[in-house]
Amino acid sequence: MSKVPTILNASEEDIQLLLAAQVHIGTKNANTRMTPYIHKRRADGINLINIGKTWEKLILAARVIAAIENPQDIVVVSARPYGHRAALKFARYIGAEAIVGRYTPGTFTNYITRSFREPRLVICTDPRSDFQAILEASYVNVPVISLADTDANLKFVDIAIPTNNKGKHAIGLIYWLLARAVLRLRGTLDYSTPWDVMVDMFFYRDPEEIEKENEDNAAIDEANMEWGATTEAEVDWTIEGSAADGVAGAALQGEWSAEAASGDWAEDDNTAPTSSWD
Repeated sequence: MSKVPTILNASEEDIQLLLAAQVHIGTKNANTRMTPYIHKRRADGINLINIGKTWEKLILAARVIAAIENPQDIVVVSARPYGHRAALKFARYIGAEAIVGRYTPGTFTNYITRSFREPRLVICTDPRSDFQAILEASYVNVPVISLADTDANLKFVDIAIPTNNKGKHAIGLIYWLLARAVLRLRGTLDYSTPWDVMVDMFFYRDPEEIEKENEDNAAIDEANMEWGATTEAEVDWTIEGSAADGVAGAALQGEWSAEAASGDWAEDDNTAPTSSWD
């Protein structure tokens, strides 16, 4: 009996990442076709996804993606805002093409449209929000890989990765793990070395947070420029002082020496009471 290679199994760190990102947290509703991927139902009605099934389907999807000779024939679709950043980063690292935001109807079926594509594989973030892309892929016989929650409709979906596709951390982590697995299967990334790309790069970022961060950086840069101007002023004062020590300083020194040699200050008893020391 053939045994699954150890390198394809999930490590303890991978399991901790999956649990920390709440990949196993499903919804209260459960689709009939998603029942095999549900571990149990909590007291509050939330269905918990089996992490082992998630990892198995993740590796299966990675093997399918790695089998595509030309990565540009893969299209990643994400209409959900939480999946935009993850889909773009995933497509960038594996060399695929990403369609985020509103999906233009006819992209896979109408060759007259400007955005016409002929992919060999379609990867979706949510079967409900990306159903138009999944439907058109079924028209042209293109296999579909999709992230699927417990309430997802798996119609026309060939490989479903059971995961929480409502949270930004869960979506980003799944795409990050999928990209890492694809690079490892291609031989680009070694199994023994960790991937140098941080998982935070795949997480959705709120535009308000980005704007606030940019404002803070601008304030810090402005403060640094002000401190730099003070330093330049100090440098200018230093230059003037050094210049005074030059020609002008020599002239002043000469005047003081002349006054000291004339001995005029010694005639004033108030300024130089020499007799009091005797």
